[in-house]
Amino acid sequence: MDIWSWISDLTNSDELNYSQLTFQLASSSPSSYKNNDSTQSIHLRAERTLGSNSEPSVVFSVCLRGFQCSSSEDGDEKIIWSSDTCPLSSSDDDRSPTFLPLVLQLLQEIVTRAPNAHDSTCPRSQLQKLKPEPVSWILDSHSPESFSSFFSLIFLTRLFWTCVCDAPSEVGCFYFHSMLTPNLEGFSCKHAPVLRNFFLTVGTDVELCFVRTFGYMLAKWLILKDVEAGLKSLTLLPSKNLGFSYAVESHGLWILKGYSPVKSMQCMQSSSGQKNRQFPGVIEARESLLKYALAHQQLEAVIQLEYTVRFFDNFIQVNARVDNIRIHVVKLGFKNNSDNDQNLADEKHFPSRIRVWVGPEIGAGYVGGLSLARSTDNTEREMEMQKTLKGITSGNSKVPSVTETAKMATRTKIKNWRCEQDVEGNAAVFDAILCDNTTGVEIATWRPPVGGGGGVMGLNFRGRYTGSGRPFTKSGGMIFAGEEYGEGVGWRLSKEMEGSVLKWRIGGEVCVTYLPNDVACSYYETRCIEWCDEVDLPLIPSKT
Repeated sequence: MDIWSWISDLTNSDELNYSQLTFQLASSSPSSYKNNDSTQSIHLRAERTLGSNSEPSVVFSVCLRGFQCSSSEDGDEKIIWSSDTCPLSSSDDDRSPTFLPLVLQLLQEIVTRAPNAHDSTCPRSQLQKLKPEPVSWILDSHSPESFSSFFSLIFLTRLFWTCVCDAPSEVGCFYFHSMLTPNLEGFSCKHAPVLRNFFLTVGTDVELCFVRTFGYMLAKWLILKDVEAGLKSLTLLPSKNLGFSYAVESHGLWILKGYSPVKSMQCMQSSSGQKNRQFPGVIEARESLLKYALAHQQLEAVIQLEYTVRFFDNFIQVNARVDNIRIHVVKLGFKNNSDNDQNLADEKHFPSRIRVWVGPEIGAGYVGGLSLARSTDNTEREMEMQKTLKGITSGNSKVPSVTETAKMATRTKIKNWRCEQDVEGNAAVFDAILCDNTTGVEIATWRPPVGGGGGVMGLNFRGRYTGSGRPFTKSGGMIFAGEEYGEGVGWRLSKEMEGSVLKWRIGGEVCVTYLPNDVACSYYETRCIEWCDEVDLPLIPSKT
C-alpha cells in the first residue's frame, strides 16, 4: 500500500489537469463474499480544484464501491472521508513540504479520536493542535521510501475510525480483512523507523494518543480473530507480540519504551474458565463478558537506566543503575460505550515479573570485566533483645543474690516484590518477581492445585487496588525506583575505545497476570512479551 509515492507523483501528473485520479486501497473478488455479485473496493481519489488564492490545489477523498451502503452520488460510489484543500506547490515564502496539510490533518484527526485521550486528572491536559514544524521536519529529514511506511500507517489508522466506527458493519469487516490484516507488520518498530522519530519530536502526550489508538485497533482485530476462527486469512497470521517499542539515549539515560495489547502477548498459562453446566461446551456469559473486557487492555512500559562514563589511565569505567521502571496496564475504550463495563472496572491484568538486561554487543572483545551488586533478600528480619538484672542484698550477707531475665523478639517483614541481579555473558540482568506476601508463591508461575483446592481464592490478591497494603498503585500500575535494586553495575572497557560511540543493547521482558479481583470467577492467565533494541554509548571525554 504505497500511497505516499502515488500522492507525491501527483505534482508531476498531467492527467490531474483534466480528470480525477484514483488509487485502489483494497479490493475483494465477487466470490469472496456470499450473496454479492459485485467487486467491493475502497479507493483514494484525487481531484483538482482551486485554493483560496486561486492556486492549483487538490482534494483527496476515500470512496466505497460495490457495497450495499453505496449511494448514487457518483454512480455506485460513496465518499466517506474528504481532506482539506492541499496546494500542489509551495509558494516562495512558504518552505513547507508539499502535501504537509494532508499529513497534519490525518495526524490531528487521529489524536482527537484517540481512546483515553481526555481521561486525565489535570484540567489543563487538553491537547492543542499539532504544530507544523515537527511534522515538516519529519517529512523533510527522511527519504520518500522510509516516509512511505509511516504515511501508510497513519492513513490506515485514520481509516479505522471511518470504516469501523462510522460506516456500516460490512465496510468495517472489509477493512479488517482486506486492509488491516495484510498490513499488520506496519505496527512494528522495525518497519516504521520514522514513527519513532515522530514520537521523539511531538512528545509523550501525543505519543500516548497514537499508541493507544494502535492498541485499540489491534484489540478489535484480535477479538474478530477469535469470533471468526474459521477464516484462514486470519488464522494463518501471527497473533502475538503485536505492538511497538523503541529505545533511545537521552541526557545520560538509556530509555526503552514498549507498548502491546495484552491479548497479543504470548500466553504462558491460563485456565479454561467456567463452563455452562447445561451446555459443557459453552462458556458462561459472565465470563465471556469478562474476557471481552480483558481484551481491551494494553501494557505500557517505560524502562530508564542511568549510566555514567569515567576515564582512567588504563581503562574506561561504565556504570549503570536503574533510574525508573514504570509498568501500567491501561484500559482501552471510551467511557460512553460498553468497552468499559463499570462492573468490571477493577478486573484487569497486573505486572507479575519484570526482567531488564543491558550490556555490550554480543561478542564484544573490548569489555574487560563486569561487576554486579548484591541481590536483595526477600525477607528482612529484625531482632530485639532485652536484658534485665535484679540484685538483692540482705543485711549481713557478703554475697548478693542476682537474678537475670532476658527477652527476645523477632519481627519479619515480607516484601511483595523480590528484586535481584544476575548476569548473562557481559549483560547485567535486573529481575523483579511478584510474590504472594502470605504464602511466598511467585505469581507469574503459580498454578492452582490439581482438583481445584480453592482455585485462586488461596492467593492474597483480591482487593489488590485498595487499602494501604496494596502491592500496586491505585490505577493498577507499578513503579520501581533505583533504590529497589540496590547498587548499580559496572563494566571496564579497553582504553582503545575512547572517542568512539558504541552500540549498547537493552531489553526487557514483562509478564502480566490476571486473577479475579471483585468477580466470582476462577479464570486466571499469565502473558509475557519481550522487547530488545540498541542504544548509543558515547565514550567521548568532556573538554572541561
